[in-house]
Amino acid sequence: MPKHIRPRRSMLYVPGDKPRALEKVRSLPVDGIIIDLEDAVAPEAKENARQCIAEALSADYGARELILRVSAVDCAPDFVLAERLPIHGVLIPKVDSPAMVRAASARTRHPIWCMIETPLGVLRAGDIAAASDRLAGFVAGTNDLTKELRARHVPDRTPLLTSLSLMLLAARAHGLAALDGVHLGLDDLAGFEASCRQGVELGFDGKTLVHPSTIDIANRVFGPSAEEVAKAREIVAAWDQARAEGKGVARIGGAMVEQLHVNEALRVIAMAEAIEAPPRNGQGDRAR
Repeated sequence: MPKHIRPRRSMLYVPGDKPRALEKVRSLPVDGIIIDLEDAVAPEAKENARQCIAEALSADYGARELILRVSAVDCAPDFVLAERLPIHGVLIPKVDSPAMVRAASARTRHPIWCMIETPLGVLRAGDIAAASDRLAGFVAGTNDLTKELRARHVPDRTPLLTSLSLMLLAARAHGLAALDGVHLGLDDLAGFEASCRQGVELGFDGKTLVHPSTIDIANRVFGPSAEEVAKAREIVAAWDQARAEGKGVARIGGAMVEQLHVNEALRVIAMAEAIEAPPRNGQGDRAR
């Protein structure tokens, strides 16, 4: 079990050139903030955005995880800014090779996150995940990937399931976090919740968001329920009792409990505790 677990149920994109949005997010119940210098900021507005970000991050963002999405892996001004900021990671867009990870590692001291949003990035996800021990996680870029595949945006995301599963396999094989892509329909809260539930079922740690109205749903769906936490505590208690009796397995309601079930139960309990008292000062950057 990792020493620290960081909740990443809700990770909200915030444009870097919107100072009021950067201020408002400090009051929102979001687990993390992806401060965007890429798609959300026009080329002519990027220098102003860098100044806005530097000023905004002089304030206290509490336990919220702060990740800066740079314009590109070779955008020197963005990396210069990143090195001045009290952030937890740098997100690189359109990563499709291990070389891009190594290039980012040479530019920043922060943990690195990779947007997986191209066919080549998906096919090379395993090599990308193994490229550096500085890597913290993958973020699914589902909009770009849908476009690159010439697929359709459909509610059940069937065209993307192979790609999402491949990036998840690569992330988990190398102990990385994995964040699901955004949901397009801002007014479609039922569809958003269905997408979150699918993300949980696939194995994602949380959802990337584009609007504050979706934070509560993401937190609820991706967080362990009270029933799940109670069940996890029951599993751990039964296991402890079995071990005290010299047994290698336990039984709960006719079901067998083994070490793998206990490990997952401990993770659920740790996550619930971390949600109640989130880590600060960079704790849990790589923890799941």
